Amino acid sequence: MGEHVQAPFGNFATVRRAVEIPEQLVGPVADALKNWDARAAESVLYVDTDPEKADTAVFSAAYDVPLDVSANCVVVAAKRGGTTTLAACLALAGTRVDVNTAVRKQLDARKASFAPLETAVAESGMEYGGITPVGLPAAWPLLIDAAVPEVPFVLVGSGRRRGKLVLPGWALAALPGAVLLPALATPNPAL
Repeated sequence: MGEHVQAPFGNFATVRRAVEIPEQLVGPVADALKNWDARAAESVLYVDTDPEKADTAVFSAAYDVPLDVSANCVVVAAKRGGTTTLAACLALAGTRVDVNTAVRKQLDARKASFAPLETAVAESGMEYGGITPVGLPAAWPLLIDAAVPEVPFVLVGSGRRRGKLVLPGWALAALPGAVLLPALATPNPAL
């Protein structure tokens, strides 16, 4: 393995460069890193974490990670006529994705909603609670709230409930299919 690495925030016992541990990643994530721009792929860190603490609020408290450096990736299903389009949306953890307006309009759909759990898991090849923008199906649009790439380093899922990825905000904007939207997310008053 390479030199010792440290996460730019949080309290993690194990931090590795994700490209050095493909066997610990789900297939789509490992493949994405292998085929991505070398500079971007090398910037991705993997932090090992307890899968029982994967939910955002619990994770933030357990690992001392502020919500403003965490981003959640949700899968949406947009429908128009008899066609359903799956897409992923990435927004900072202290916000919520505007599915009914921003997502629906961007995907030119009559109706948009969060995709059923079974569909999101089966189609992404990732675990519920760990879906990440790294390694999504090529046909999916990746809608990213414009605030996300402004964050120097962002924590996202790893594709599994165990572990997370930490990478520069600019790298998220460079993912295949990424579309930056200035009003994709709104503040979440519940947080």
